Amino acid sequence: MMASASDGARGSGRPVRLLFVCLGNICRSPTAEGVMRHVVAEAGMEEEVTLDSAGTGSWHVGSAPDARARAAASGRGVELSGEARQVRPQDFEDFDLILAMDRANLRDLRALAPDEDEGKIRLLREFDPAGGGGADLDVPDPYYGAGGSFEEVFDLVDAACRGLLEEIRAGRVP
Repeated sequence: MMASASDGARGSGRPVRLLFVCLGNICRSPTAEGVMRHVVAEAGMEEEVTLDSAGTGSWHVGSAPDARARAAASGRGVELSGEARQVRPQDFEDFDLILAMDRANLRDLRALAPDEDEGKIRLLREFDPAGGGGADLDVPDPYYGAGGSFEEVFDLVDAACRGLLEEIRAGRVP
């Protein structure tokens, strides 16, 4: 019998808990949550990974994901659902890995995190195998951009989520 990711390096037998974070929790982080949910389901690992998303700001709390993000995801067979919420102090205890969409969110999360939890915070694109450790690991914010920018965000997030899943499978994360 093959050990699951949650039984491997973690040894706890509980799912890996991931939180995706952007600014308002209506574009990038719900896209990342939806994409990750999709790739986790494709891999049959729904019991091994739990997911959520949040924003560092409160502007859109209670709102559904942006219609443009939903359309870009739907065109790829991915559903985005849920309501925007703001990051809360309990998230640093509740999640094993907190994945920021860009360096500004990374900085804000590190400022909010208790010292012992700063190591849980990473940029999502660090897990993109094609990212090559490049200097620009931000997922650009498509909110004020042209409609095609939501497609670009989807592509970046998809690559990073697939890389993240491979790291989970290998027991290297978190």
